[in-house]
Amino acid sequence: MTFLGLSLDQWMDVGIALLIVVLVLLLGRWLVSFVLNRIVGRITRRTKTKLDEAIVSAISKPLFWFLLITALRLALAQIDSLLGDWKAYLPDVYFLLYLLFAAVVLWALIDVLTRWYSEAMTKKAGAKLEKQWMPFLRRMAIILVGVIAISMALAHFDVDISGMIATLGIGSLAIALAAQASLADLINGFLIMIDQPYRVGDRIEILDLDTWGDVVDIGLRSTRVRTRDNRMVIVPNSVIGKSLVVNYSYPDTKYRIQIHVGVAYGTDVELARSTIIDAVQKVEGVLDTQPVEALFLEFGDSAMIFRVRWWIESYVDTRRMFDRVNTHIYHALDAAGVELPPPLRELHHHIDDQNTQRLARALRNAQEGGDVDMTPPITA
Repeated sequence: MTFLGLSLDQWMDVGIALLIVVLVLLLGRWLVSFVLNRIVGRITRRTKTKLDEAIVSAISKPLFWFLLITALRLALAQIDSLLGDWKAYLPDVYFLLYLLFAAVVLWALIDVLTRWYSEAMTKKAGAKLEKQWMPFLRRMAIILVGVIAISMALAHFDVDISGMIATLGIGSLAIALAAQASLADLINGFLIMIDQPYRVGDRIEILDLDTWGDVVDIGLRSTRVRTRDNRMVIVPNSVIGKSLVVNYSYPDTKYRIQIHVGVAYGTDVELARSTIIDAVQKVEGVLDTQPVEALFLEFGDSAMIFRVRWWIESYVDTRRMFDRVNTHIYHALDAAGVELPPPLRELHHHIDDQNTQRLARALRNAQEGGDVDMTPPITA
C-alpha cells in the first residue's frame, strides 16, 4: 500500500524525522537552559569570578543551533532512502554547518573574554587604555577566526589556497610598505600600552623634543600631551618610541628639586648652611619626612656655591616651590648678615713702556685742551 508514491514504512520514517525536528524546536531551548542554568549554573554561581557565567550565557544560543543541526542530521538519516542523489552532498553540508557552529562559538568566547578583561583591567589601569586597544584586539581575533574557518572550508573541498595565500601575502606587503609610518606608530602604540612607561595623567618630558606636560590620552597612533601653558602636543608613538622619556609621576609623585646659592667668601660655612636649611624647612610644602640638604660643593668665581636640595609631595608645585624657597632663603641670609655677592670679574691689562709714555702724553694733552693723538694704536 502506497500513498503519494511512498510506502507505509517510508511515511513512518518521514513522521519520525519530522517528530525529531519538531521536538528539538519545541524543547531544545528549554533543554539547553536547563542544562546550563540548573546544572552548570550551580557550579558557576559558587565561583568568585563572573567570567564563567558570562561564557555560559554566550554559548547558550549556539548550543541550541548545535542541537538543531544534530536533529536535522538524525532526521535526514531516518529518511536516507528517500534522498536519492542528494545523499552525496550531505557530509559536505554537515561539515559546513559544524564549522560555522565552531566559528560562532569561538567568536562568542572571544567577545566575552575581551569584554571581561576590559572591565576587569579598567578598574586598575584606567578606562582609556582599554577602550583603545581591547576592541582592536577583539576585531583582529574575530578576523583571524574567520580566515581560519574559510581556509578550512576551502581545504575541505580540495581548493588550492596556496595562490590565494601568496596573493594575500603580496598585498599585505604592499600595504605594509605604503603605510610604513602608520604601522610603526601602531606597533609602538601597542608596546607603550603593554610596557606602560607612562600612563594617562602622568607628567612626562620628551627629551629629544624638549617637550613636557601631562599625558591626557594614549592612542594607537599618537600620544597627546598637554603642556603647562594649556597647549596640546600630539606626538606620534613612533617618535616617542625612539626618544628618551622622563616620567615625573613614576614610581610616585614625590619629587626632589634643587637650586644653587652663592655666599660671599669669608662667610662662616656652618652659619650659611644652617641658615639655609632652617629657611627651607619652614617653607610650606617642603616634606618634613625627607632631609633638607645644603652641600658646599664648589668654589665659584666670586662666591662659595651651596647646592640646596629638598623634597615636595608633587611635581605640580615645582615652580611655586622655587619662588617660595628662594624668597625664604634670601630673607633668612639677609637677616643673618650673610652677604650674597654679585658676580665679579677682575681684568688686568699689561701696557709696555712705549705705550705708557704715549698714553701719558695723550692724557696731558687732554687736560690742557690740546689734540689727543692716539696713533699708533695702543696695544693691550
